[in-house]
This record gives sequence, structure tokens and C-alpha cells, in this order.
Amino acid sequence: MSDNEINFNDEQLLHYSRQIMLPHFGIEGQQRLQDAHIIIMGIGGLGSPAAMYLAAAGVGTLTLVDFDTVDNSNLQRQIIHNVDSIGNSKVSSAENTLRRINPEVTINSIDKKLTLDELESLITDVDCVIDATDNFETRFLINRACVSQQVALVSAAAIQYEGQISVFDLTQKDSACYACLYAEGGEENTNCSDNGILAPVVGILGSMQALEAIKLICELGDTLQNRLLIFDALALQWRTMKLKKDANCAVCGR
Repeated sequence: MSDNEINFNDEQLLHYSRQIMLPHFGIEGQQRLQDAHIIIMGIGGLGSPAAMYLAAAGVGTLTLVDFDTVDNSNLQRQIIHNVDSIGNSKVSSAENTLRRINPEVTINSIDKKLTLDELESLITDVDCVIDATDNFETRFLINRACVSQQVALVSAAAIQYEGQISVFDLTQKDSACYACLYAEGGEENTNCSDNGILAPVVGILGSMQALEAIKLICELGDTLQNRLLIFDALALQWRTMKLKKDANCAVCGR
């Protein structure tokens, strides 16, 4: 675990006691979370549970990036928002919810669409990026920024009754990147507004993104590095595919 100074008062120790008592986690793991900075790209169906669990778990700094506003059709699955948020920016709505969950978390809100240069600058020195967006164009941009800055990326997607999640720990030389899985320009965009989504599916995948981010930061167990986990909600089955770094990848290859 980290050699960083442990800095918790009695109230905080009680608040996080159920995590601190975990084997291989301890107070050192809680300190790592408190020292961590995670960026969440997209505060919708996936980003909602991811942000809420990370805030509750005690991640010190969360940066929320989304340029959309809350719509009534979002509320069926985007549980960080509520009817009073309709018409407001998603980042401001999410920030209000997260501050009620854990007022000690530092929250930065960015209500704009970022360019590649802006994103690369933003993710410098962060611990992890969570891609909770819903289109390939943005996912490819996030992947390029993470490859450029060598930042770990936790990526998930969900549609209808299915979802998938993977970890691209781009601090590691042998890590595949998102473009090793999907070649840029080779996929047709699909989204919930056109195809539908069952609400708990994004809840499951978004929660797993929070889990994988915590595992990365606290060096717990085995992450989904170089693996793609595919979820079928109707059959309630998981399948795992192994991923390999593509030496000819246009983004991370030679």
C-alpha cells in the first residue's frame, strides 16, 4: 500500500469502517482513495452509479464532464438526477446529489464538450478516467487522450439488454487500448435513444466501473486489464474475452 501519511479523524474512521476492515484494504486503502483523482466522462446511465459509489467510497476528487442537460427520458435510468433537475446541466445536477452523499469529496464540474488537447491537459496526473459516454466518437477521443498521457481507462457500454466493460491500464506497456478492440471509424454508433435500454443494465455496468477504478487505485485483486467482460441480462450470463495489444494499432501500436 501507499506510504502516504494517514490522515483521518474518528468520525471519518467510523464512516469508512466497513471498507477499512476489509482484508488487503485497510486504512492504507482508504487513504489511497482519499488521495485519488478520478475523471468521469458522461454523467448518464453509466456515470450515475459510478459517480455515486465513488463518492460514497471516499474518493478525494471527482471531476465530472458532460455538456448535456437533464431530460425527463433520462430519469428512468440516470439515478443521480431527479425530476427537479429537468432542464439543468447534468454536471450541476450530479454535483448536488454527490454533495449530499459525501460532502467531503472535492467535485469539479465541466459543462462543455472537450477537444483532444483540452482532454489531454485535463487528465494529466489523474489516477483514472472512467468512460461512461454513449458514442464511439467520444470513446475514441478519450482513448487517444489516455494513451497519450498514459492514464488508466475504465470503459463500459450498454444497450438494450446487454453491456460490456474493460480496463485499459495504459500505464502498462503491454496494455491493449480501446482502439485495439474497435478500430476507429469501423463501428456504427448506437445509443439508448435509438435502441432502448433496461435501467438496471447500466446500473450494473456503472457500478462495476466504480469497482474496477477502486481496484486500480488500491491495487486490489485482478482488474479487467486485457479482458472484455460481456453481460447478457436476459440470460443472466457473463462471458470473458481476452484482449491483446495490437502491434499495428493506429493509436497505441508501433
